[in-house]
Amino acid sequence: MGGAAQQRGGRWEALLARYAPMPGVADELMDPAGRVRPVWHGLLDHLAARSPAEVEAQIARGEHYLRDAGVFTRLYSSKDETERAWPLSPVPVILPERDWSHIAEGLRQRADLLEAVVRDLYGPGRLVADGHLPAALVAGSPEWLRPLVGAEPRGGHFLHLLAFELGRSPDGGWFVLGDRTQAPSGAGFALENRVATSRVFSDLYPEANVERLAPFFRRFRDALNGLRAEDDSRVGILTPGPMNDTYYEHAYIARYLGFMLLQGDDMVVQDGRLMVRTVAGPRPVSVLWRRLDAAFADPLELDAASRLGTPGLVGAIRAGQVGMVNALGAGVVEERALMAFLPRLAPLLTGAPLRLPNIATWWCGQAAERDYVARNAARMMIGPAHSNRLFFEEEAGRRHDRPLADWLAAEGASLVAQEAVALSTTPVWDGSALVARPMSLRVFLARTPDGWAVMPGGYARIGQGGETTAVTMQAGGRVADVWVVADAPVTAETMVPPTAAFRRSEVSILPARAADNLFWLGRYVERVEAVVRLLRAYHLRLAETDRGERPLLTRLAALLALQGVAVDAPLGTVLAPRVAAARACAGQVRDRFSIDGWLALADLGQAVAALDGPCATGSEAARRLGQILRQIAGFSGLVHENMYRFTGWRFLTLGRALERANAMAWTLAEFADPAMPDGALDLAVEVGDSLMTHRRRYAVATTRDTVVDLLALDERNPRAILYQLDLMRDLVDRLPGQGADGQLTPLARRVLKVQTDLAVADPGTLDTAALQALRARTDEIATQLAQAYLT
Repeated sequence: MGGAAQQRGGRWEALLARYAPMPGVADELMDPAGRVRPVWHGLLDHLAARSPAEVEAQIARGEHYLRDAGVFTRLYSSKDETERAWPLSPVPVILPERDWSHIAEGLRQRADLLEAVVRDLYGPGRLVADGHLPAALVAGSPEWLRPLVGAEPRGGHFLHLLAFELGRSPDGGWFVLGDRTQAPSGAGFALENRVATSRVFSDLYPEANVERLAPFFRRFRDALNGLRAEDDSRVGILTPGPMNDTYYEHAYIARYLGFMLLQGDDMVVQDGRLMVRTVAGPRPVSVLWRRLDAAFADPLELDAASRLGTPGLVGAIRAGQVGMVNALGAGVVEERALMAFLPRLAPLLTGAPLRLPNIATWWCGQAAERDYVARNAARMMIGPAHSNRLFFEEEAGRRHDRPLADWLAAEGASLVAQEAVALSTTPVWDGSALVARPMSLRVFLARTPDGWAVMPGGYARIGQGGETTAVTMQAGGRVADVWVVADAPVTAETMVPPTAAFRRSEVSILPARAADNLFWLGRYVERVEAVVRLLRAYHLRLAETDRGERPLLTRLAALLALQGVAVDAPLGTVLAPRVAAARACAGQVRDRFSIDGWLALADLGQAVAALDGPCATGSEAARRLGQILRQIAGFSGLVHENMYRFTGWRFLTLGRALERANAMAWTLAEFADPAMPDGALDLAVEVGDSLMTHRRRYAVATTRDTVVDLLALDERNPRAILYQLDLMRDLVDRLPGQGADGQLTPLARRVLKVQTDLAVADPGTLDTAALQALRARTDEIATQLAQAYLT
């Protein structure tokens, strides 16, 4: 460290005062002689020229971006699961281009090797027949899927996107810790890391010759589009859903690449073809980038208990109708026991030894290997042979209660040993200076027509302390960007090819599940608002009414109780489940929902949760509920004013309009009933947010006729039932399939009839029974809409 501190006239001395690489391990910042590697000089100069407070302000920019973008990962424990903000470590890992070229060359060879192995295991099976791979190892793997044997992938390749975990050995060389072939995650997070880190170092990044990531994603996107069977078929990303720990990435990458985000029940196999259920009918999907484990993909031929897959998908793959990224069953080559055989398979299948070695591995299903492991167990980690996790990602070690030799003899075929390695260290900012922390790299490769494209960087997983067990995010580790620095300036490319002509892209098709969630999102938010308005009206009157004169309050409390709302319960307890229902629907369509809209809904949820304490009543409760109303209005404004007017917006708005019409019909049926206590009509106008309008339009006292006219029959009042029906009629006319043959569909006919009947009505004919019937008719519209588009 002393040599580094003396460089550049001691400018880095304070920055590196506490930087102490761990003995016996490689370090990314310093070479073995203790000198700072040249590729880091620019970043150190940048940090040294700023005070710790200024650096913290820069870091806050990146963290602010991640919060605004809603980037999160999901943490699981034995008790529950929670969302955690993306744990960015702001100082990137920096590698020179010449070192990266060696890594990229080795990983391309390894990708070809894995492709050759998986092709043989699902094809001729010569590796097992000729004794290169043990039959027991392959047959015992839960990831070797017998129904896929003999299924030739459409496009000719089994592997299309790979990830590799890398570590640096004490001698400075890189080696592979693990292969990711099942459903590699993290490419989208790597992109978000880059955006956030470029915000942190906004002055340095543009001039640092950092290789850009967009060309990698553009080439992969174009490669997937090139795999489609027909031009009118689609590429989909198959996700397990919002409860998956990397669901945010699935939604983000779907938006970034312009692909549909699909769940298993979005699709159906018809006549051997995979189709996505959309509001315009079934549409073909010929390329599926799966983000779930293969066994869950088809409950008919794989895991019968799966609720995440699509029945018949394996049959469509066999028929060559679907290109799967990666092929089902490809996870067999990411099991760590296979790493024991890859060094010997490389010359056989690629014609050369491994250019990038993997961690030393011994499968304990063979006598010689078992004996060697038993003699050298002190420097090894022993665990499940068929696991695809790195040893530092799980509680590794000897899970047995018998002597080691007996354990290996009894269970050797299910065990693997790997050399215990120490990860290299990299600089991490700790608030005032740089400190050394262990790290591993995750690097991504994508198949393109020109061969394997290597993402120039990927991301690094950083440990919290000196222990490598803290490298994983589930254990509290952090994640850093990886900069590959070129010797010459790089071109700032985007997802649009430089020679592409301007073209307005076609609006994407809308899966029925997405439409259903948007429709119910509109309804749930409107329900929250309706309950808040009723509760506020109750508490305002509670503060103003003498205790002995409360017939209207008693009636209002009873009506709220029928809706499951207890007026004496904490406000948060009442509202939180209703807001949670809206958030659940929004979470299902993260790829189609704006970041600002999602954050506004999250803010609403936090505001409601803050109400769950000592029960406020009267004017204080009314004040808090008024704040919630303003947040709901902010959310509605963001969504309805800024959302593109595509089919999804129409379903969202239909849900809102239907719920508002239904709620207003209920309000008038109850509070405009002649039998209601005094003050009920004023309460109806208040709940309908029309007090000022009523005063301006009617120069008489509040009467039942004026209230019904304003809240039911006024087509210019956005709270009126007729206004909502006019809106619904226009929206329904613009839905897919409406008016295609010049005739009204049953749905359009029903909306038109309800709208027309109300338009010719007058306050006198809209008695309580008529209003109740009108509410039932809006329910019928919702049912018919669901039957036509959402089921």
